[in-house]
Amino acid sequence: MKAPPTDQPSIEFCRALLAGRVPEEAVTFCAYLLPERAAIWWAHECLNNLAELLGDRDLELLVLVRDWVGEPGNPDRRAAVAQAVEMPPATPVSWLVLAAGWRDASATIDHAATGSPAAHAVSAGILAGLARVSLADRFAVLSAFVEMGIQMAEMEAQRQSADAY
Repeated sequence: MKAPPTDQPSIEFCRALLAGRVPEEAVTFCAYLLPERAAIWWAHECLNNLAELLGDRDLELLVLVRDWVGEPGNPDRRAAVAQAVEMPPATPVSWLVLAAGWRDASATIDHAATGSPAAHAVSAGILAGLARVSLADRFAVLSAFVEMGIQMAEMEAQRQSADAY
C-alpha cells in the first residue's frame, strides 16, 4: 500500500481507499485489518465467488482452506496445509493455503521483523483472483469483496467487544 495513514476510523479509511485512485489498496487494508483466521476465511469466500474462473487444483485447495478454517487445530487439517504449502504460490488459492500455513507457524515467526505474512498472502490471493475478472466487472467485484471484508471487520469488533465483558 502506498496510501498514507489518516486519522479516520479504519472502516472509513477502507471505504476511502475503495473510492480512491487505487481501489485495490482497500483489499490489502482489509487483509491486515482482519484477524488472520478471519482474513483467510474472507479470502476463501471472495475466491469461492470466483469459482468459475479457477482451475481444478484451486477448487481442491478451496476445500482444504474451508476445512482448515473450520478446524485449524485438527492435526489432519494442519498436515494437509503443511503439504500444500510445499508448492510455490502460483494461483489465487495457493496464496490462501500459504496464509494458513504461515498462521500455523506464527509462533515461530517474528512478526516485528516480517510484518504479517498471512495478511500479505491473503491480499495476494484475492488480488490474483480479481485479475481473472473481466475489466468491465472488476470494480463491482472488488467493491463487493471489500464490503464483505468491512462487514467481517465489524462483526469481529462486536465479537471482541462482547468477549471483553
